[in-house]
Amino acid sequence: MQTLLWILIFLGTFLIMEFNAWFTHKYIMHGFLWSLHRDHHLKDHDSWFERNDLFFIFYAVVSMGCWYFWGEHNLWYFLPIGIGIMAYGLAYFIVHDIFIHQRFKWLRNIDNAYARGVRRAHKIHHKHLGKQESENFGMLFVPMKYFKK
Repeated sequence: MQTLLWILIFLGTFLIMEFNAWFTHKYIMHGFLWSLHRDHHLKDHDSWFERNDLFFIFYAVVSMGCWYFWGEHNLWYFLPIGIGIMAYGLAYFIVHDIFIHQRFKWLRNIDNAYARGVRRAHKIHHKHLGKQESENFGMLFVPMKYFKK
């Protein structure tokens, strides 16, 4: 029974991170921390790294904190939470940085309806170069209107 609960906590955490990523992006990255996220939209730099890359540190610290509470205080449920946060971060990195923005030369030849929809939705998001009026959506729950031919 504990294994099933562990899996449910992991999956629940992963799905909550989708909402959390949307919320953080809409209200924090396009809000009071626009100064860090701005270079992701405007590409006003020559570096491969962006100030926007600093956002992953926050979630990495939260994930590591969960691993700490699991190991040091024997709170078993913190492990699936920490792994769920880490798994979402890895999935986000693969989808957003590798697949969509192609920061590495991997996954460039994927071409199916879902892949085209995700890329199209993200392109619409990046069409707006300013802090406001930028449509926001998650990595998994992309509006169906982007999957039209």
